[in-house]
Amino acid sequence: MSVSASELAVVADIGGTNTRVALAEGGRVRDGSIRRYRNAEVADLTEVLTHYLGQAEARPAAACVAMAGPVRDGIGKLTNLDWAIDKASVGAATGAATVAVLNDLQAQGHALDALGPDKLTPIMPGQAASRLAAKLVVGVGTGLNAAPVYRLGAQTLVPPSETGHVTLRGTNDEELRLRDWVARKHEMPGFEDVLSGRGFERIYAFLCEEDGAGELLSANEIMAALEAGESRAERAVRLFCRLLGAYVGDLSLITLPFGGVYLCGGVTQHFARHLAGPDFAGAFCDKGRFSEFMRQFPVHIVTDDYAALTGCACHLAEISKLGH
Repeated sequence: MSVSASELAVVADIGGTNTRVALAEGGRVRDGSIRRYRNAEVADLTEVLTHYLGQAEARPAAACVAMAGPVRDGIGKLTNLDWAIDKASVGAATGAATVAVLNDLQAQGHALDALGPDKLTPIMPGQAASRLAAKLVVGVGTGLNAAPVYRLGAQTLVPPSETGHVTLRGTNDEELRLRDWVARKHEMPGFEDVLSGRGFERIYAFLCEEDGAGELLSANEIMAALEAGESRAERAVRLFCRLLGAYVGDLSLITLPFGGVYLCGGVTQHFARHLAGPDFAGAFCDKGRFSEFMRQFPVHIVTDDYAALTGCACHLAEISKLGH
């Protein structure tokens, strides 16, 4: 059963720390309807949805949930939170006849065409491309993930992935030592182990061990140390940017996102001015004889904290038009 594009929908974005919920109509999130819940203060998503809809006195015809974890056949488990999500429980909690469960990066991908220039900060210009060209969305926050975005006629296709957990690699002696250092502490070192909020902290801890000095700091404390002129903090930021550039560059060679690369997530926004520097772009383009080829891909930072909610709304509106 599909929902009319004008009918009321409830959309939710579940991260590792917070869950955001809103009402939507016609592919747009209602102004003033967004509410944030701290995951540590609620039992599960059912409690969040029940409380939200009760407070809003709303009975949605459709519901879409984006979650930070793998989803298969409408069933998912969050990577950094002990919650399981499925279409049946979302339908029961909301009373909605149409229900979708997406990976959060899928939701971000569905939002891209709805984001105006005021929600994007360009960091690499790239070249203009067809409206139907492939795109790539990369999320860096509590975790790490990416997803390609394809446009096929009137349909947006965003295949799910868990690319944050691919094996960490290194391209020089320092990065190889970092990989080995992470491997001693984790069964299988993946890119998320260094490219996330806690990953940034691990990079700094690695540099402390390399230097034989220094105290372990939180991500916020490292950034404060950077502002205070600490050289180790600067090295940590630059190493983070290089690793992210290399990672995103590899994914771009796999997906060929001539329509642009879109970096999102809280960590991305905290690093925005550093990602606009030479370290990210240099590592992104450092692909041997394909280095010049890499300059075709525009790269943007998404500055809309609620893009995943917009993506959920857009997805529901699209499946309505397609009659799904």
